[in-house]
Amino acid sequence: MDAFSRIIRLGEGISVTQRISEAAIDRAIDALSVCRDKMQQRGVARARLIATEACRSAENGCEFVARISEAVGLDLEIIDRETEARLAATGCTPLVDPEARGVVLFDIGGGSSELVRMTSVPTDGGPPKPVIVAWTSLPVGVVTLAERFGGIDVGPALFERMIDDTLPLVRAFFNGAAGGRGENVHMLGTSGTVTTIAGVHLGLRRYDRRQVDGCWMTDREISGVVDRLLQMNYDERAANPCIGTERADLVLAGCAIMEAIRRT
Repeated sequence: MDAFSRIIRLGEGISVTQRISEAAIDRAIDALSVCRDKMQQRGVARARLIATEACRSAENGCEFVARISEAVGLDLEIIDRETEARLAATGCTPLVDPEARGVVLFDIGGGSSELVRMTSVPTDGGPPKPVIVAWTSLPVGVVTLAERFGGIDVGPALFERMIDDTLPLVRAFFNGAAGGRGENVHMLGTSGTVTTIAGVHLGLRRYDRRQVDGCWMTDREISGVVDRLLQMNYDERAANPCIGTERADLVLAGCAIMEAIRRT
């Protein structure tokens, strides 16, 4: 019925200051004011409004929630990591390949990345419900990784360093509760990194979620897009309509997290 998305980098600088910055709060107030207006125009009667890693990890996370309530009139709920993983699984389950023997869902965010091993069980007369085998929330996201390594000038060597930084976290999950190699496993990605990769792969002149949502890509196609992004400079990434200035310094950090998952 309606949609709105804006990158506000709420977690910008938290790894250093442990606080959500005033600039990020201002950007959040501006964006959430648009959301509030859309909800009012559509006559929304019931809503669940959630906040994730930035508010979980920042010292002033609860203060931020109070500021939003006062300035915008929206009451945010800071959800825990398990709830975030479960919501991602629930939202993506209709896209699961019914012939896959297992599913690896990955949700690459700004301050954290969720990994979920699950199966899909069909239900009579309703959508399939996810059966979560194991889940984890990795303390790494596109903003935190880009801040650590830089996101402007990213060549193959720096890209490999980003992957190497993330690999131990991913491997620990799959070597532990989510262990075991599986055949015919469906990798299902959600959030900005994978939607950007899909948009670039499709050659869209402007981002169109109707074409991106549910897009299937082979291993070779994903590698091809990542290689293309690595060959671009910052200005070329910013000029791409599916990346833009908002994601130009973040997209390769997201690709590095995804690459660590693919290699594992």
